[in-house]
Amino acid sequence: MIQPIPTGCSPQTPFMPAFPLRNPHLQTILASLKIRALGANPFRQRSEEILVDAGSGVRLLGHRTLQPGGRSLGLVILLHGWEGSSESTYMLTTGRRLYRSGYDVFRLNLRDHGQSHHLNEGVFHSARIEEVCTAVLNIVAAAAGRPCHLVGFSLGGNFGLRIALRLSPGQAGSLRNIIAISPVLDPLKATHAIDGGLFVYRDYFVKKWKRSLGIKQRLFPARYDFTDVMGLKSCMSITERVIPRYTPFRNVLEYFQTYRLVEADFSRLAVPAAILASEDDPVIPVDDFRALRGNDRLRVVIERHGGHCGFLQNLRFHVWFEGLIEEVVRNRAICG
Repeated sequence: MIQPIPTGCSPQTPFMPAFPLRNPHLQTILASLKIRALGANPFRQRSEEILVDAGSGVRLLGHRTLQPGGRSLGLVILLHGWEGSSESTYMLTTGRRLYRSGYDVFRLNLRDHGQSHHLNEGVFHSARIEEVCTAVLNIVAAAAGRPCHLVGFSLGGNFGLRIALRLSPGQAGSLRNIIAISPVLDPLKATHAIDGGLFVYRDYFVKKWKRSLGIKQRLFPARYDFTDVMGLKSCMSITERVIPRYTPFRNVLEYFQTYRLVEADFSRLAVPAAILASEDDPVIPVDDFRALRGNDRLRVVIERHGGHCGFLQNLRFHVWFEGLIEEVVRNRAICG
């Protein structure tokens, strides 16, 4: 039976950041600050590069860090957001926390993210759920029965939730949890929010996307010509130019519909899913999280503060959601 989604509850005290960090834009911007990942990080030093079979000849790049001597509590797969990578700050800091707590960590790159543009000729778009799902399941299979958990951030959270909707009980294997931090639910709204919000958001994503497209064109000049894209100044205008030309979709509305999750029905999950969102997220409207449907296998934690993938507790950059993730992977219920 479809039940209301429990919201605003977690095994931790509610998130209440230090006063300067109650600004959602500050939370969002500081989340990507590289200084947060500085310092000793044996997790990163011990990482090895892995090419993952994603089916149909597709390969995705990842970085795996195993516990010394094989003494592991399980494997956590981390999936970054749009134009992020396995080297994004939140990937490195979350991975470091989980590695210190005894887990193996696998940081998976989406197609054309990180140093992976050369691996596949086709350009990245967010409808490529099949290859990401196949890659995740192959990573889980390689873990040889150890408990596995998938954590996705922003667009990576959207991919994680779509994987949750696709899995049958026989497919999940040892995948125990799927956790989505500030996941994108409505890409049309998110794109308008990026373009129409603080200029820093728009400029950040436009710059990074153009750089990625430029790399793709240099690697595959016979297939791609983004010359007329380089003068565009918004995410929507680039999307409107690239999607009909280089993907199967006729227009952006058709494309966005392929990964829109507003009002999605999670009542038949094969794997428990947890979502963390904030009321002040400048990119994702909080009401979209309240419209989700499901049962006791889906939990949604909505905090008053946190921005987009922020949740920084203090000026020492301690991250509240890292503790929440650890509670979930240790098989402690989010609510109750």
